[in-house]
Amino acid sequence: MQSAPSAAPVTPGLVFEMMQAYQRTAALKAAVDLDIFRAVGEGPGDVSSIAQHCKASERGTRILCDFLVINGVLAKDNGTYKHTPLSATFLDPRSPACLASIAQFLGNAALHEPVHYLADIVRSGRTTLPGSGTVEPDNPVWVQFAQTMAPMMAPLAAPLGQIVLNGHNGPLKVLDIAAGHGLFGIEIARQNPQAHVTGLDWAPVLRVALENAQKAGVHERYDMLPGSAFEVNFGGPYDAVLLTNFLHHFDVPTNVALLKKVRSALKPGGRAATLEFVPNADRVSPPMPAAFAMTMLTTTESGDAYTYAELSSMYQQAGFSDISEHPIPMSPHTIVLGHA
Repeated sequence: MQSAPSAAPVTPGLVFEMMQAYQRTAALKAAVDLDIFRAVGEGPGDVSSIAQHCKASERGTRILCDFLVINGVLAKDNGTYKHTPLSATFLDPRSPACLASIAQFLGNAALHEPVHYLADIVRSGRTTLPGSGTVEPDNPVWVQFAQTMAPMMAPLAAPLGQIVLNGHNGPLKVLDIAAGHGLFGIEIARQNPQAHVTGLDWAPVLRVALENAQKAGVHERYDMLPGSAFEVNFGGPYDAVLLTNFLHHFDVPTNVALLKKVRSALKPGGRAATLEFVPNADRVSPPMPAAFAMTMLTTTESGDAYTYAELSSMYQQAGFSDISEHPIPMSPHTIVLGHA
């Protein structure tokens, strides 16, 4: 009789990996700051040439590049460093799909600081950042977000625009709440030449959005409404309102109140589109949307990664109907659409 295969031995490897994961974050940001990926792409890829390009020590360059190889970011062949498909596409500044700028926002020391006090945060249930955390009025972190995170958000703009427009090519008034870089409203203006977009955010952030609207050639149809989404008069009525990467910063009652304000600014039948990290009902899958709840715990007073059932309930409480979810392929984001 054949015996059952023995279970794999239990090792503490995962414990060590998690305790030292901070090194991976620091290594990637340092490589971006030093321009390592451009140096590797331009070649020849030996330690001396990379160190010279980066104005860094050869010892430090070798150890950092080896660490990136160990973690699958770079490749190494006979002492020469080369790009992997990932680093060539997403980290070399010469690539049109380069995401390297996101290291500045995601690696912001002010956003990492609360993690050092995570046990205290878990005890209290809120961030150790002052005031309301990242959503404190006029927080400069959102200027950096607008300036650096556009490459990560840009691929989501076209699908969102298509879903919001749903083939509509006539006159359209759109309010883009927490516009940030402005790419979502700008994309709607690009897809519909008769769309007029109003971006709402803090004034310094909107200046970044306007620059992007000018680059896209739609600035004549792009207005700015500076201030807090909870305080300013939206105006309107609008055909569509965008709430991209915004509701996760607040608790359910706050979101319901905001959605009610949004609904009152919409024309009958108007659409409200929310772009969010939406985990499954189990709240542990898929990994990236589910893990985003940790970011909200450490940086906000009451934010969370909400499931579709939770978001749908918020929409319903605010008076919306015909609510639907639209996962974006190859992305951790989901669009939730509701009608006034």
